[in-house]
Amino acid sequence: MTNHRLIINRYLKNMKTSKTTITLFVSLIMILVSSNSFGQGNQIRQSQNSSVTQYVGVDTQITINYSRPAVKGRVVWGNMVPYGLAPADKYSNGKSFPWRAGANENTTIEINNEVKIEGNTLAPGKYSIHMIPSETDWIIIFNNNNNQWGSFSYDESADALRVTVTPIEGHFEEFLSYNFGNITDNSVVAYLHWEKLKIPFQINL
Repeated sequence: MTNHRLIINRYLKNMKTSKTTITLFVSLIMILVSSNSFGQGNQIRQSQNSSVTQYVGVDTQITINYSRPAVKGRVVWGNMVPYGLAPADKYSNGKSFPWRAGANENTTIEINNEVKIEGNTLAPGKYSIHMIPSETDWIIIFNNNNNQWGSFSYDESADALRVTVTPIEGHFEEFLSYNFGNITDNSVVAYLHWEKLKIPFQINL
């Protein structure tokens, strides 16, 4: 009987040790996974998110969401941002593509009422903004696909509107920004401003 009790006690002791070891091991794995996830979720973006909103008229709301790349001493226009369509690369499925007009995810514009952009009607909704730069006139594209990374998957067939505008010189702006100016009771000029260039587009009710 004594031998049986010894065997049982050793068995129970081993089980207790094994459970403790397993518990400690599982806890360690959970801490490591949590720490890794926390670190990834808190990585600082090179181009921070931003947003700007302007009301026009009684209740027309215009919101532009975008990310803000920096110049960092680089040549922007015609180099970092090429003129014309960017050449096809491994991310664009072999197709040339426009500039994302910002960084990271799609730059978007959201309007709650119908407006006219450069005299052309744009229905209420949320659109991605893409641009085709040149040394003279720029094409601004408002596209129905608004939840993509950059312009790599840009699909021209989803365009809601294209307008052509003329850039103007401005003071130096290290971080790309969007803003509004020339505000009246029924109109506003939205514009992208980066480096020493502004890309304006007129919005009317």
